[in-house]
Amino acid sequence: MEQKLLKIGADSLKKAALNEDAKEFILKNDTLFKVLKKAADRYIGGETINETLLAVRKWYQKGFEVTTDFMGESTRNEKDANDATTEFVNFAKAIGNEKLNSSISLDLSHIGLLVSNELALENLKTICEQASKINQEVIISMEGTDRTDNILNIYKETLKTHKNLGITIQAYLHRTKDDFEEISKLTGSIRMVKGAYETPNGLSIERGDKLDEIYLNYVERLLSKNHKCSIASHHEKIHQESIKLIDKYKPSNYVLERLLGIRNEELEQYKNRGYNSRIYVVYGKEWYLYLCNRWAEYPLNIFQGIADIVE
Repeated sequence: MEQKLLKIGADSLKKAALNEDAKEFILKNDTLFKVLKKAADRYIGGETINETLLAVRKWYQKGFEVTTDFMGESTRNEKDANDATTEFVNFAKAIGNEKLNSSISLDLSHIGLLVSNELALENLKTICEQASKINQEVIISMEGTDRTDNILNIYKETLKTHKNLGITIQAYLHRTKDDFEEISKLTGSIRMVKGAYETPNGLSIERGDKLDEIYLNYVERLLSKNHKCSIASHHEKIHQESIKLIDKYKPSNYVLERLLGIRNEELEQYKNRGYNSRIYVVYGKEWYLYLCNRWAEYPLNIFQGIADIVE
């Protein structure tokens, strides 16, 4: 019953995140905006580059690796895609000017994928070029299953000329068994996630022990070959089992990764024990959608949000 209620709550929050009327109401209601923004502050680096640099510096100085993502996806026109690309480029310049260390994470649909593959490819190369000037990596996030082929094709094409590029792979897709065989032979880094997008029937594996086993199998294959990878999960079991594999294979090209604001205390413990650890920092004005999605992943986080609001 508890799992059923949590699923209902998660589904409702996901719908709220996509409800443009609700979003507009919040943006126009000053009181409600301030209340929810306070809850969102737990999960975001800020709304601007300058605000976010403070968050990056904080975690970097504490000994964490950092990756930063300018929030947004599914842009529908060339101007918005190019504007997003400019923001990523400006962030890379700012990181270099401040002599900080942060890779860049992005959705290809934020920089033009839904306009054309050619636009996304061109904009991705522009971002990779700027990031390479400060010796930083660009990591492509994964999206819904209707975009998987295009994302992988653009990744493989761009990797031919820009070696500072990585890709995210979703363990819950049945197709990943074949995709992993191909992608893991390439030099780019791999971020392993379980996968969170809803899929048509038959395309994915439900969360549970079976998926955990599959995920950890992919992780072991990467660690055993010292293939550059990030183990992105908020599931303590996953990171604990991954640490056992790290102790077994002694790789150097790995990092344990978690989103800002979600169980970072545990990640700090792993970091203090000597394990490479990374905080995923997001920023921008699309924090309403992001907040709903974080709560949807685990609706009981709403109680933490209430605590943040009343503090």
